[in-house]
Amino acid sequence: MNGITMTLQVDHLILSALQEDISSEDVSTNAVMKEYVKGEVELICKQDGIIAGLDVFKRVFELLDPEVEVEFYCKDGEEVKNKQLMGKVVGDIRVLLSGERVALNYLQRMSGIATYTHSVAELLKGSKTKLLDTRKTTPNMRIFEKYAVRAGGGYNHRYNLSDGVMLKDNHIGAAGSVTKAVQMAKEYAPFVRKIEVETENLDMVKEAVEAGADIIMLDNMTVEEMKEAIRIIDGRAQTECSGNVTKENIERIIDLGVDYVSSGALTHSAPILDISLKNLHAIS
Repeated sequence: MNGITMTLQVDHLILSALQEDISSEDVSTNAVMKEYVKGEVELICKQDGIIAGLDVFKRVFELLDPEVEVEFYCKDGEEVKNKQLMGKVVGDIRVLLSGERVALNYLQRMSGIATYTHSVAELLKGSKTKLLDTRKTTPNMRIFEKYAVRAGGGYNHRYNLSDGVMLKDNHIGAAGSVTKAVQMAKEYAPFVRKIEVETENLDMVKEAVEAGADIIMLDNMTVEEMKEAIRIIDGRAQTECSGNVTKENIERIIDLGVDYVSSGALTHSAPILDISLKNLHAIS
């Protein structure tokens, strides 16, 4: 993440996380460390995976104390190994202790998403299909989680409701039909916005094509239904496969030739990557 993104979009979220963890004071730290002592602590990976969120990790300490120095020996998106020394944090020991949990929470969560995303993206390697995330993210964590997907080799679907037109089942129900929903979207949305329609059966696919949808989502369809849907669409719209897609079942759609496959599991089901701050000690 660049400095502008960090300042405008991320700092207030990190500060909120810190305020959640330190409502008045860090009682444990203040009890054992009553004054400034310069210290150093090591950032160690305890599990193989893909690292993501190093800038966010660093920013936690910087917001507590601009004098803290953080040095990394790896970069976001790189593979890391169990027991690997990934970096060091140097500064006021009170800051190192107080910021540790929040900094690690971000880094572990983001690295877990990047690791899981990488494992799924590897299964699609060599195909035309791009792996997308969804809006199924943790509240107030979306910017971090979607960044982690990219670090792991995936791509971002729309960021939020302001980012694009997606007509899902309930939008279609509200409008009355696929055709009416697409017509109203074309009248309302700026012409630069693509219109995506979620379809659940082949009749909806046909209607979406005829209505002029730019992207047609094939939601929770069987492999046979998706094959027929792709034949019906015949290149007149981009295609996206969705619906409970995980690492365990994604292979069934690899040879279909869809343009995109979206998976909420990338952000809502990825386990954390185990990372620790260890060997804290005073330095001169």
